[in-house]
Amino acid sequence: MELTDGILHIKSFLAITTGIIVLFIGKRLNEKVAFLQNFSIPEPVTGGLLFSVLLWIMYAVFGVAIEYDLAARDFLLVYFFTTIGINANFKDLISGGKPLVILLVITIVYMVLQNLTGITVASLFGQPAQVGMLGGTISLIGGHGTAIAWAPRIAEDYAIVNAMEIGIACATFGLILASIMGGPIAKFLIKRYNLKPTTQETLDVGVSNEHHAVNIGYLDFLDAILAIHVCIIIGMFINQGLVGLGLQLPLFVTCLFAGILITNTIPKNLPRWSGMPWPSRKPTIALVADLSLGTFLAMSLMSMQLWTLVDLAGPIMGILVMQVIVAIAINFFVVFPAMGRNYDAAVVCAGFGGISLGSTPTAMANMSAVSKQYGASHLAFIIVPLVCAFFIDFVNAIFIPLFLKTF
Repeated sequence: MELTDGILHIKSFLAITTGIIVLFIGKRLNEKVAFLQNFSIPEPVTGGLLFSVLLWIMYAVFGVAIEYDLAARDFLLVYFFTTIGINANFKDLISGGKPLVILLVITIVYMVLQNLTGITVASLFGQPAQVGMLGGTISLIGGHGTAIAWAPRIAEDYAIVNAMEIGIACATFGLILASIMGGPIAKFLIKRYNLKPTTQETLDVGVSNEHHAVNIGYLDFLDAILAIHVCIIIGMFINQGLVGLGLQLPLFVTCLFAGILITNTIPKNLPRWSGMPWPSRKPTIALVADLSLGTFLAMSLMSMQLWTLVDLAGPIMGILVMQVIVAIAINFFVVFPAMGRNYDAAVVCAGFGGISLGSTPTAMANMSAVSKQYGASHLAFIIVPLVCAFFIDFVNAIFIPLFLKTF
């Protein structure tokens, strides 16, 4: 740690340690506060938001801001998506083909609607259309990375000097709203239509709230880590090969595909160094998925500097309130019916709540919280990450310049 100019810099090791503590706090609070568990609020969201508010209070009292080195956090996302790939099988992928296409089409149409909503509300506040775009797919579906990438160009081309602040504020508020929106939507649908999983299976992420005791031996855990690392190594090679072809994808996407490839091409009875079967859909993989996703999201939320967003709250909150209304309406009246009005559809809606205003990890955390309470949904954990981790960035890269030129 070092303090310079009123900023306390926290290095990577202590940052990830703090993230684990924050995740523990979220888990304990969710156990004690029935409201949080009943509405499937993700545990890292509970702990992360509480911690970011405490940092805001510390900044207000002592004038010291905290900045974390989050380099280790991003590799946790690689771990998580690799476990999702390991849990996938071609049977699920084939059965998820039609729902995947349907969800992708809905998401693309929704992206157009999200940009139009942002532009319309911005105009009501007397702001240019580009501000509405910053409150549209640039920061919401695109997230912090897309907002940071596009804000300098918008600032330069359209003379919006605070474009970076607007983009980051929308992405941050959107992340918070997405984190607390998905669970209640799924709960309402599950209770309203009395939905249940068709079969009781091992969760893709974590352990059921009703069954905390799971027997996992140290060899099981070691074997799961080995399998994940093998997939990540192959994913790295795939990623480098694609870069050589001029195609850049996030590392977690190619590691996801590597997990799917190995799980579905290597025979189950093929001898392995560990002497154990491939750990697809084993409690150990679900545990690693839960820990990696939970710590990633806890670190993302605990590092937010909420005090930097206060001055931009007015017009931004106006845009975001309308975006939330549109997202909820799309979930209830489009996504749920189109996905089949069943339990899987309800879990997909929780994920879509994360996609629409937040990020891929938020979508997965929302679905994880719901499945821990009500049961597994392998279909949701197949189609949602494929839509939001692979296709959305390509579509957004086309839509953003198109809308900026048009409006």
